[in-house]
Amino acid sequence: MKKIITLLLLSTFVMADVSGQTTKKPEDESNCYLKWLLKFEIRGANEVKDGTYNDVIITRRNGNDAECFNGKCDVKEGRVENICIKKEDNSYDALKIKVRNESPVTITNGMSKTIVTLEDELINVFFIKKIKPKKAGYVKAADPKDD
Repeated sequence: MKKIITLLLLSTFVMADVSGQTTKKPEDESNCYLKWLLKFEIRGANEVKDGTYNDVIITRRNGNDAECFNGKCDVKEGRVENICIKKEDNSYDALKIKVRNESPVTITNGMSKTIVTLEDELINVFFIKKIKPKKAGYVKAADPKDD
């Protein structure tokens, strides 16, 4: 009987230890979309003027999964148009999506408004050349010396 109780207690501790090991930080904390979003929120961005931008990051998200691609797009009257994803041979493929809501894709703080597709995919465009430079940190003083 003591062996059974000991085995039960031991298995309980092992199960608790295993469950503690499998606990990991949420995947969404490390996806590329959240990394870019955090960078833009911390540093801010300059105004995105009308023109063609060949240096944007296009994020595609579905649930906690996110993929980020290099790409290009046009900005006309403050709205994102003609989004294209860069291919390995340096050519571009137009992003063909069916949008749930046809509202204009405006830009705020260097990031596009989220585009929602009929398949519930979320798409954003980050204008990485518009991000403000990193602010200089403080220089720490040296420790006192015995002279």
